[in-house]
Amino acid sequence: MNNEMNYIAKKPHYEILDGLRGVAALMVVAFHISEAHTLDPFEQVINHGYLAVDFFYVLSGFVIGYAYDDRWGKMSVGQFFKRRLIRLHPLVVMGMLVGAALFYFGGSTVFPLIQDVPLWKMLVYMLLGMLLIPMPPSMDIRGWEEMYTLDAPAWTLFYEYIANALYALFIRKFSKTALAILVFLAACATVHLTLNTGDVIGGWSFDARHLRFGFTRLIYPFFAGLLLYRIGKLIQVKHAFLWCSLLIITVVSVPRIGGTEHVWMNGLYESFCIIVVFPLIVFFGASGQIKGKNASRICKFLGDISFPLYITHYPIMYLYIAWISDTHYTFAESFWVASLVMVSSIALAYACLKLYDEPVRRWLSRSK
Repeated sequence: MNNEMNYIAKKPHYEILDGLRGVAALMVVAFHISEAHTLDPFEQVINHGYLAVDFFYVLSGFVIGYAYDDRWGKMSVGQFFKRRLIRLHPLVVMGMLVGAALFYFGGSTVFPLIQDVPLWKMLVYMLLGMLLIPMPPSMDIRGWEEMYTLDAPAWTLFYEYIANALYALFIRKFSKTALAILVFLAACATVHLTLNTGDVIGGWSFDARHLRFGFTRLIYPFFAGLLLYRIGKLIQVKHAFLWCSLLIITVVSVPRIGGTEHVWMNGLYESFCIIVVFPLIVFFGASGQIKGKNASRICKFLGDISFPLYITHYPIMYLYIAWISDTHYTFAESFWVASLVMVSSIALAYACLKLYDEPVRRWLSRSK
């Protein structure tokens, strides 16, 4: 295992992609803060923040191809799964622990089930969440019918693991042509979904509708990222981190398009972002170079906290959502509390990274 990790560590590192992952994670937190004030998609300030999930999948597919495509034959499927579990799962566990610790503080009108949940039941849900076993809506203990009621963003890891399994067992063996056909069909499915529903909002609940959304949101971005790695010929792009960061911020902040009478217009926008814009951002980010120690430090910091921030911030958001639902404060009235939510989420992510995730991953990597 150590030889595999040392090999990957010695490969040239895409610093800009790390930084872009951090920018997208920050926009997710900002989106969720905005979302706490209204669930109406036509009123949300950072309207398309949920598209960051689809960007993460493109990025994941690209990085998986870069890190592992040339290792098969020297690395077994079991070693691949072990590597991915070591990289991702410690923070999945931490997200559930944080969610459990804060669960009973979030009781409010918006979360009507919390006050009636016995401690033993919540702890069972925590253990199931740590194993990424999804819960159906009928077993909900919060009131939002989430797959992982203690830490909602974990639903994206459920699908990430499925993509990793599909890659390791089957799709790594695909030729570029076969992979391109899969990606094309997945793009068609994405367009069909968005033109009919108006958006890709869904995937976090374990029912037929959300499973359709979840798999549609997974297959194209992840394997488009893999295809991009396999066929992409990088070019020189100046100031790539700056321009790609601005593009991510712009894409997720665009207001809802088309209104209720023309939902296909917003669907077309989201399809364009997922199918064209996000792969281009990853391509340009991989093509650029960081110059200067300060820029390198910024990208490293953003990359380091990106996953911890994404997977641990939502338990704090539950508290903010509960507070807003009870007080009905506007964003302007709650600006300082919202700022505290952002800062505390970043601080928690950094603490989880340094005090837990990195030490645990080092220990697991040394173990036989």
